Amino acid sequence: MSGTLSSHHPVDSSGQAERPVWDVVVRLFHWIVVAGCLINFVIDDGKLVHRWVGYTIAGALVIRILWGFVGSRHARFSDFIPSWTRLRRYGLAALMFREPRHVGHNPLGAVMILALMALLALIAMSGWMTTWDIFTRVKWLEEVHEAFANLLLPLVAVHVAGVLYGSLRHGENLVKAMITGRKRAGGNQE
Repeated sequence: MSGTLSSHHPVDSSGQAERPVWDVVVRLFHWIVVAGCLINFVIDDGKLVHRWVGYTIAGALVIRILWGFVGSRHARFSDFIPSWTRLRRYGLAALMFREPRHVGHNPLGAVMILALMALLALIAMSGWMTTWDIFTRVKWLEEVHEAFANLLLPLVAVHVAGVLYGSLRHGENLVKAMITGRKRAGGNQE
């Protein structure tokens, strides 16, 4: 783009061209998980609300996993799961504050997304299993479920820190991008 605005990309309030990146399925999944996790950490009654919020998150996760194979370009796992070489190269560049901007997920962000999705699956499965008759009054399963849920907190903190760092480092509001679905056009990695 080098300073010129393309008719293919709308312009943001600062005059920079924008392009669609996060489709509605990706954005809905993200915000359903955010809202659901907040609700379930506040309402930890193990009863009806907690369970239905958990089922909602699990359903959103299943849809997002399927969407990772058939969705839009940046939603597809094939677009953002990095090779070990690419991950190492990006990680080393990040340590030197020289990592390139990515329009989609950067390699470290991709690993975090996969880790969060895997942990959400473990939380959902262990929570669901606590409702099975054979696991009624099985304390260890409830403790496993709680341990997985507690592990989510530091991962979310690292994720949020990464979003804040990426926003500051590359001069774009990544939270806004997850709301609007649009990011600044251009960059090192289309």
